[in-house]
Amino acid sequence: MPNGDGTYTLDLREEERALIAAIVPDLRGLLADDPNDEMLTRLFPTARPDDPEAEAEFRGMVRDELVTKRLSRLDIVAELAEATVLDQEQLAAWLGCVNDIRLVLGTRLGVTEDDEFDDDPEVDDPESVARSAYWYLGWLLEHLVEASASEL
Repeated sequence: MPNGDGTYTLDLREEERALIAAIVPDLRGLLADDPNDEMLTRLFPTARPDDPEAEAEFRGMVRDELVTKRLSRLDIVAELAEATVLDQEQLAAWLGCVNDIRLVLGTRLGVTEDDEFDDDPEVDDPESVARSAYWYLGWLLEHLVEASASEL
C-alpha cells in the first residue's frame, strides 16, 4: 500500500513472512548452484526457439546477468523479510522475487493457464500446501503490482 511519500507499507502476517523467508533461500540455492535446472525454465524462457544457435548465443550473453539480478533481488527480500515499509527499489525487488518464486513453484507443480484455484483441496493431496502457497503468491503479486502501479 502506497504511503504517499515514495514508500509502501508491507502489511503481512507472520506466517506470510515466514513463507517468504523459507522459500527465498531455496530459490537462491537453486539459482546459485544450478541456473540451468529445469525448475528454472519459466525464469529463462527460450528467446529463439526456432534457432538453437542464436538461442545459445543469446543465453551466453544475458544468462549470467539475469541470474545475478535475480540473486540480488532474493538478497534484498531476505534482508527485508520483517520490514513493514519499503522504498520503490525494495518494492520492485519484492515484486520480482515473488514473481520468480511463483514461476518456479508453478513449474514444479505443473501449473498451466487452465488451472483454477481450489479453495477445498484434497486432504490427502501431497501438493496441497505447495498449491496453496502458489495461489497465495499470486494474490500477493497482484497487490505488489497494484501498489507499484499506483505511483505511475
